[in-house]
Amino acid sequence: MEKRKQARSSSVQRMRMRRQRKQNRAGMICITLIVLILVGVMSVQIVSLYQKNESYKKKEADLTAQLEAEQQRQEEIQEYEEYVTTKEYIEQIAKTKLGLVYSNEIIFKESSDKDK
Repeated sequence: MEKRKQARSSSVQRMRMRRQRKQNRAGMICITLIVLILVGVMSVQIVSLYQKNESYKKKEADLTAQLEAEQQRQEEIQEYEEYVTTKEYIEQIAKTKLGLVYSNEIIFKESSDKDK
């Protein structure tokens, strides 16, 4: 009888161990699936953030180039502003647009072919 009790108790222990193993396996499978899902979601997020970062880098490069062009334009405008205030510019405009000359200057005009 003792052998039967031991056999029964050992079979009961085996059954309990099998149940625990099955439960452990199911738990491990669930945890593994959850981890894989999290890894998948994180991968998608990393890829989208990488793409955003690349687009921001491109925008930054475009804006930097635009800034440099505007600074160059600003320098040209400042140089032109300084040139406009010079006596040389005022004389040039007076001669070309208004036809004014100094009293001691001699003006030569081209003759047209009809005059010949």
